[in-house]
Amino acid sequence: MSDNRGVVYLGAGKVEVQSIGYPKFEAPDGRPIDHGVILKVITTNICGSDQHMVRGRTTASQGLVLGHEITGEVIEKGADVEMLDIGDIVSVPFNVACGRCRTCKSQDTGVCLTVNPARAGGAYGYVDMGGWIGGQAQYVMIPYADFNLLKFPDRDRAMEKIRDLTMLSDILPTGFHGALKAGVGVGSIVYVAGAGPVGLAAAASARILGAAVVMIGDFNKDRLAHAAKVGFEPVDLTKNDRLGDLIADITGSNEVDSAIDAVGFEARGHSGGEQPAVVLNQMMEITRAAGQIGIPGLYVTEDPGAVDSAAKQGSLSLRFGLGWAKALSFHTGQTPVLKYNRQLMMAILYDRLPIADIVGAQVIPLEDAAKGYATFDNGAAQKFVLDPHGMVANAA
Repeated sequence: MSDNRGVVYLGAGKVEVQSIGYPKFEAPDGRPIDHGVILKVITTNICGSDQHMVRGRTTASQGLVLGHEITGEVIEKGADVEMLDIGDIVSVPFNVACGRCRTCKSQDTGVCLTVNPARAGGAYGYVDMGGWIGGQAQYVMIPYADFNLLKFPDRDRAMEKIRDLTMLSDILPTGFHGALKAGVGVGSIVYVAGAGPVGLAAAASARILGAAVVMIGDFNKDRLAHAAKVGFEPVDLTKNDRLGDLIADITGSNEVDSAIDAVGFEARGHSGGEQPAVVLNQMMEITRAAGQIGIPGLYVTEDPGAVDSAAKQGSLSLRFGLGWAKALSFHTGQTPVLKYNRQLMMAILYDRLPIADIVGAQVIPLEDAAKGYATFDNGAAQKFVLDPHGMVANAA
């Protein structure tokens, strides 16, 4: 049996790389799994969703092994795995999905009905998502492998593009889902709230979907500068508390066709304090009548660190009447990665989508994970990619 090391949550503000158990072909409840594989992790990314837990803004328990953005090499497989071979390099959707239930059969894999006893939807290394061990580690077990895993067609080509392909596990499909559900198409005027990695992925997705103008709003000067560098229109929210006026300065109109919330429940307003519903209310103000709003930003049912008792239970002060009056469409929830990842893989392989450069991918060793978390939490315009075995560094 090999050793294994992984990133472990130790309480608010603290993570540490520790020795952890080598993966077993077992479900969280101990049931044997013949449909799984064990991966040697090639890349595993730090996500903004992980940061919510590490900040202590969820009910995550100490000892949780983090990580739901995983790309790896198959090194062992169960008896029921038929479509994958040892040595295959694969992308792991962050959704744990059985492929057999009603929602999986309709491609709504973000809300699989069987992999999480507590609610619909499972994920690796995440609070309340079924207890599946996370993949910010050297090795990880993936269940329902034939259904879940996306095999890359050529190993050498995959390693050449691995900084881009690692984004297929979550943020690129999540950004694409947000843009698609916001109705982005040829000629659309688009506003994205949040210039972090998911916001940049949503902006990149809007661009390949044919948007005429893609604006990204944020308070963070470094992230806005990076957004401008990779070709988007930065909206500096420190300059005016009237978002429509800032948009009008760019397009001549204070309305957009499509709006995307890539911020989520820890949103901040001009006062500097948290205003959990501020982005959603702004989206309703600036989106044209009969427009669409995509919400890939994370919202939670329990937030122990929220600013008021209602927000602690996931209840927000929304101007829903405004949304109703304007006949707006909203779409929320976990992204069903399998619905999009193959098409996005092809866009990467054929140089249509340089997503690593767009999101500022920075490769670091697994042992530097705690430093990566701290730097990302301070607002760095980077997406940290962990390299547990040095395979990315060697490929470069």
